[in-house]
Amino acid sequence: MDISKARKEDLQEILSLQYLAYQSEAALFGSKDIPPLKQTLEEVIREYEEGIILKMTDDDGVIKGSVRAKEKDGTVYIGKLMVHPDQRRKGFGRKLLSEIESYFPGRRYELFTSTRSEDNIRLYESCGYKEFGRKAADDELVFVYMEKV
Repeated sequence: MDISKARKEDLQEILSLQYLAYQSEAALFGSKDIPPLKQTLEEVIREYEEGIILKMTDDDGVIKGSVRAKEKDGTVYIGKLMVHPDQRRKGFGRKLLSEIESYFPGRRYELFTSTRSEDNIRLYESCGYKEFGRKAADDELVFVYMEKV
């Protein structure tokens, strides 16, 4: 697997991967009404223009993972870390996270996930992230905010 900066023409494929990769997250809530499954291509293009989107490709050039980040006021906000369901539990999420951090050395990194996403929380903790807050989006959805300094 190769990790590199995404190009604008990759964004539709990344969005399609996002719709697939976030099905497991939606299943934790029994609802497809979560932001990653409602995001539009225009919104992804805006994120691309405001920050960095990385892609992880297999030997055939098919995108099998991605992550996004943008910096604001000395903090790097990391989001949409995703790996194709058939490539999970192989260390690719860890590699993508490490790679996106390398674009912003020596900064404070922040990300969030849902309290129900125990695998994500374990991954982030194993990469040096610590919880610093929680915020309820609604009765069902509570976000865990994590940082690495």
